[in-house]
Amino acid sequence: MKYITKTVWVLSLVSLFTDTASEMLYPVLPIYLRTIGFSIVLIGILEGIAEATAGLSKGYFGKLSDNSGKRAPFVQIGYSLSAISKPMMALFVFPLWIFFARTIDRFGKGIRTGARDAILSDEATPATKGKIFGFHRSLDTLGAVLGPSLALLFLYFYPHQYKTLFFIAFIPGLIAVLTTLLIKDKNKPAQLVKKTTSFFSFLNYWKTSPLAYRKVVVGLLVFTLFNSSDVFLLLKAKQAGLDDTLVIGVYIFYNLVYALFSFPIGILADKIGLKKIFVFGLIVFAIVYFGMSYFSDLYSISALFFLYGIYAAATEGISKAWISNISDKKDTATAIGTYSGFQSIFTMLASSIAGLIWFNFGASATFIISGFVTVLVVLYFSFFVNLNKQPNIEL
Repeated sequence: MKYITKTVWVLSLVSLFTDTASEMLYPVLPIYLRTIGFSIVLIGILEGIAEATAGLSKGYFGKLSDNSGKRAPFVQIGYSLSAISKPMMALFVFPLWIFFARTIDRFGKGIRTGARDAILSDEATPATKGKIFGFHRSLDTLGAVLGPSLALLFLYFYPHQYKTLFFIAFIPGLIAVLTTLLIKDKNKPAQLVKKTTSFFSFLNYWKTSPLAYRKVVVGLLVFTLFNSSDVFLLLKAKQAGLDDTLVIGVYIFYNLVYALFSFPIGILADKIGLKKIFVFGLIVFAIVYFGMSYFSDLYSISALFFLYGIYAAATEGISKAWISNISDKKDTATAIGTYSGFQSIFTMLASSIAGLIWFNFGASATFIISGFVTVLVVLYFSFFVNLNKQPNIEL
C-alpha cells in the first residue's frame, strides 16, 4: 500500500464524503421535484441542462488547469460548489432557482474532474495507474452505498421530510470541502508565457492529441452512446415486480460490489494490462444487458446487478488510468477533461436514445441493442486498438 500516498488518501476521502452527500439525494430527487410541482418533462430538461453544463465545463477547466499549472484551486472550488448546491435546492422552490442550484452542482463537478484526475495520475507511475484510480474509485463508490442507506434510514423515521434531507446532505459535503484544504500543489517552475483559454479551446486538443488517445476515446464514446442511465436498469427491476425498497436495495447492492471490487481489479489491471481488464468489463456489461432483456425474477435481477458492479469496477477508473497513460503528462487534465466532457454529452444522448427505443419497441429491445453494440466495441478494441506497439506506454 506504499503507492497509496497521502494525497491519494485525501482525494479519495473527499470523493467519499461528496458522493455520500450526492447519493443521499439521488433516490429522492425526482420525488422531491414532483412534490414541488415539476413535471416529468421539466425534470428531464433540468437533468439535461445540468449534465450538458458539467460536460462542456470539464474540458474547459481541464485545459485551464493544464495551462495554469495548478490543480488544488480547481479541486477546492469544484467541491465547494457541489456542497453548497445541496441546501440551496431546499431553500426555495422556484423553478429557475432549482435550475440554478442543480447547475451549480454539476458546474462544480466540471471544474474539479480534470484537475483531480490529473493529481491522481501524477501520484502514480504507469505501472500503478490501475491501483491508484481503482483505490480512489472504491472509496468514491462507497459513498454511493452510504448515501442511499442513510437516506432510507432517515425517511423510514421521518417520511416525506425531503427538505430536511437536503440540509443533512450538506454535512458530508462540508466535510469534503474542509478536507480539500489538505491538498497542495507541488512546486512547479513558473510559466514564462501566459496562455489564454477560451471555453471551447479544449476541442483543439483532439487535433493535436496522440493517435492512441483518439482511437481509445472513439471506442469509449461509441460505447457511451449506447450505455444509458442506470435509471433504466432500475426501471427494469421495478417492471420485474420489485417494490421500491427492493429497487433501492439492488442499487445499493450494485454500488457495494462496485466499491469492493474496484481496488482489487485495479491491482489486477496493472499486472495483466488496462486494456484487457477494460475489454473484460465490456463483455460483462453485454452479458448483463442481454440478461436484462430475458430474465425477470428477483434472483436473476440480483445476479445481474452483481455483474453490473463488476463491470463498473473494471471500466470506470480503468478508463481514466488508460487515458492518462496514453497522453502527455502536461496535458493530463485536458485529456481526461476532454474525454469526460464528451462522455457527459454522449451519456445524455444515450438516455434519450434508450428512452425512444423503450417507448417504441419495449424494454427488451433497449437492452438487446445496447448489448449488441457493446459486442462490436469489444471487437473494435480487440482488433483495432493495439497499444502494445506504443513506446514508453506500460499497459
